[in-house]
Amino acid sequence: MSPEVATVFWLVVAARFVLPLFIPKYPLPALLACLVLDAADQTIFQSFGFDPPGYQGYDKAMDNFYLAMAFLSSMRNWTSLPAMGVARFLFFYRMVGVVLFELTGWRAVLLLFPNTFEYFFIAYELVRTRWNPLRVSLRSWILTAATIWVVIKLPQEYWLHVAQLDFTDTVRDVPWFGPAVVVGVLALLAVLLLVVRPRLPQPDWSLRIAADPLPSAMDGADERSAWARAHGRVWSADTLEKVALVGLLSLVFAQVLDLEASNLELVLELAALVLASTWVSLALARRGALGIESLALALLVRLALNFGIVMLAVWSPLSTGPGPDTRWTAVAFFVVLLSLLTTVHDRFSPVSGYRREQALLATA
Repeated sequence: MSPEVATVFWLVVAARFVLPLFIPKYPLPALLACLVLDAADQTIFQSFGFDPPGYQGYDKAMDNFYLAMAFLSSMRNWTSLPAMGVARFLFFYRMVGVVLFELTGWRAVLLLFPNTFEYFFIAYELVRTRWNPLRVSLRSWILTAATIWVVIKLPQEYWLHVAQLDFTDTVRDVPWFGPAVVVGVLALLAVLLLVVRPRLPQPDWSLRIAADPLPSAMDGADERSAWARAHGRVWSADTLEKVALVGLLSLVFAQVLDLEASNLELVLELAALVLASTWVSLALARRGALGIESLALALLVRLALNFGIVMLAVWSPLSTGPGPDTRWTAVAFFVVLLSLLTTVHDRFSPVSGYRREQALLATA
């Protein structure tokens, strides 16, 4: 790989890690930017004469990273608890499918576990740009997810992962395919403009692109820290969700990286680190440690904490010490990934919990 190609490669990889970090603040445009980069990165590489080995594994890992950030942002931003419940199911269902695919190589798994979450996220954010999502019922959210699942994602997953067809190659090789796609897009636009748009309800507000402000009771780090003191538990659904999120995403990345540990060892070690980190964080919160307003600073503190836990575990008298083939670069990568996911989860989970509590109070 020439220096020029290496520079382009690492810039694209960096962009695929950085762009998802904007999803919590700008949900729709940032996710669409991730989607576009996902579609374009291989073309960018090939235009420089470079075809990355193991691209499919890398691509799946990066896809699921930005979807994980989208899921975490929904915990912060989404006011509709029914939509949040549907999104949680769709996200983890897809993550399980991707892990099964990576472990078995059976492409039909991705047809059985389609990526409905991504388009459901887009659908919710499109609604939120002009309308209050609280007006939409659980039944409507389920119908939206089912329509995306059956009408959009099943054909797309079959096309990409079972038939393994390429859009550009098909347009080139099948004379009628390109015009048929154009006609289909025009027909869809006509239906949206002539049938759907006149039946839309009156907008609740002007166009909203950025995420809505947080509830006043949760808009500061001290308030979220107080929530953690009052409601946080090491053994809880929140901790289980963090373990599942970190474990599933790390398994996808593990298929790309050359690791000494087995998949089971990786999951168990990361789960132990999540539990230890959660225990220390809650212990500090209950002793009056103030919340950190800056997310970047909170991430640095969590990184220091997690690396400290790892070093204690590796060099403690009960440990056999690091193996001779320990790949510290991979260890550092997974600690950083875990720290980022758990920091963002701990930052946004109190907001989602507060909304659940208020909804229960309103119902009572």
